[in-house]
Parts: sequence; C-alpha cells; structure tokens
Amino acid sequence: CGKLPVLHIFGQQPLDVRRCAEAFRELYPERQSRVVVLSDVVYAHAMGELEQHLCPEYPNIIFSRVVCGDPAGPTLPREERRFGRQFLVEAPEGLQDYAMFYVGAEGLALTSFMLTWNRCPFSSFNPTTGCGRRETLNVNRALMRRLYLVERARDARVVGVLVGTLGVLGYLSVLQHLRELLRHAGKRSYTLAVGKPNPAKLANFQEVDIFVLVACAQNSLLDSSDFYRTIVTPYELERNYFTDFRDLLPGACAHVELPPSVPAVEAVPDISLITGEMRSTHLCDPPTSQLPPNTALACRDQTRALAEISPAASFLESRSWRGLEQQLGQTPVSKAVQGRRGIAIAYEDEGCEQ
Repeated sequence: CGKLPVLHIFGQQPLDVRRCAEAFRELYPERQSRVVVLSDVVYAHAMGELEQHLCPEYPNIIFSRVVCGDPAGPTLPREERRFGRQFLVEAPEGLQDYAMFYVGAEGLALTSFMLTWNRCPFSSFNPTTGCGRRETLNVNRALMRRLYLVERARDARVVGVLVGTLGVLGYLSVLQHLRELLRHAGKRSYTLAVGKPNPAKLANFQEVDIFVLVACAQNSLLDSSDFYRTIVTPYELERNYFTDFRDLLPGACAHVELPPSVPAVEAVPDISLITGEMRSTHLCDPPTSQLPPNTALACRDQTRALAEISPAASFLESRSWRGLEQQLGQTPVSKAVQGRRGIAIAYEDEGCEQ
C-alpha cells in the first residue's frame, strides 16, 4: 500500500513438521538437490523448525523469508523479492537450477508462484491432508484455468479495465500502460472503477468481451467462473507470467517495449484455439486526433452543441431495457391511495376480481 500504514496479521495454523520433512525426503531423495522452500503465510511460523530438520541433510536447500512491504535498500544480484518473500539464490545459473517446495494447500498463492517461476519444477505439501505431491498441469487445475484465460484475452476485442485498488503503489501508471497497449493492439477499452468486482456489477457491461483487473498481486487471480464475462490480470493480457503489475512498467524486470506497427496486409494470420476463427495479431498505429464522422455526432442540448456518441452509448441505445428512468417533472402529482393487501402470490382482492 502506498498511501496508508498497514499492519500485517497473518495468523498461525498448525503444521506437522515431522510429516512435512518426511514428505520432502520422499519428493527429493537426492541429498544434493537445490530446492527453495516457500510457504503460505499461516505456516511461516514453523519454517524455522522445518529448517532445523532439513538443513543438516540438504546443504543446498534455501528457505524463503516473509517480508512485509518493500524492503529498503537495493536488490542484490541473485536475490529474489516477490510476493512478500525474500531469498538469496546461490547457484551460478540462477533460479532455473532450483526446484520449488511449497508448504500449503492448493490455491491462489501456489498458482501465482507456479506462473511466475514457471521454469522451476514444483512440489507441495498440504498440511491438512498430510500428503506431498508434484505439481503439474494435469494435477493443478487452477494453473490450467489461467493458461486458458490467456487465450481468451487474445480473442477479446472490447476490454474493460477494472480498477480494483486505489492504494497499491503504481496503479495509475499501469492503467495508462494498459490503455496504450490495448490501443496499439487495435482493441477498444473502457476503464471502470468498481472496487471489489461481483457478477451483478459487471453484468451491466455486456458489450465488454473480457475484463482485466488491476489489483494487488495476492488478489489478482480472481475466479471468474460465476461472472458473465471472464476476468484476467494485466500479466495475462501481456502474456507475461508476473502477477505483480509493477513488473510490467518501464524499467521493471518484465517490461517489454512495443514492437513497431505492421500493416494489416503484412500481418501473419493467427487462429484462435478456442473459437477456431482467424484473428488479427498485428499492432496498429494509434488513431490520430481528427473530427469524428458525422454518423457519430449528436446534439447535446438546445444550444446545438455537438457531442460524440461513444460505442458504449450506441450499444446502450440498442438495449430494450436501459435501467430505471427517473422522468423528473414528467410524472403528475397524485394523492396517496389504498394499495393491495397481502403477498404478491395471492393478494386479498384477487379472488373478487376473478
């Protein structure tokens, strides 16, 4: 949070450290294995005891440390700081030589780790069931779902940018970055400040093909199965596996400059894996500032001032129901009268009328 002081209270859940150590030995029988141990924040209190069990046997094991906020000072060359975790990689080839061992149940945190460190093999230990397993696409259904959403984002033509946070540092910069990216990709975008999204709110925007949620890294992976339209994250929109949107900004580790624009006739055709239809993947130049065509102009008021009709407004005009209309000054004033009595399924006077 960039504007308010924050007190982090994670809570503590019980962990069978001996059973967790046994599961680790079963998954990594080679004692020289390079492994980074990650955990859910509710099990961070037990990582010191787990380290005492495993470090004498595994000299190349690394335990991550939970840090609140952005640590002060520059990042070391081989230091990883993501998702409130911090650890130092000692291998010369970097993190790609390590495997990841996660202590916690399957959920958004594990999915975020697997998407971000996608070159590292993952294993996990579920403290509730006491079982360890290797994480793969066939096992982790949440990961399969996120990869599917990446393809849905490529098919979308109208994108709604949801502002889900006003406190995370850098959210204004990423909003501008996303709008510019969508404009260059030839997609239409609308920015919506919704706070916490829910199906009822977003169902009002039927013209939107897909929504992209700008929120903190821990709450960005939203399950949108109950929503009318799919919700993705900024990194899925850019097809970069980084859930912290600040990594996509200029100067960050995952920022990618936009390639030069390509004419439509020279673009390489691409086929959607979901619909089977051909789609455009080339970048186009942003539209130059010019007067809109006459068909997009309408009178705003009696002064004959002109206003441009947006595509969203045109879509709203085509709806049969456009919401409640106040009709101020058009409804005649009348005295109060006696209404019906009873419940809607059977009013008291319905039998007399029949």
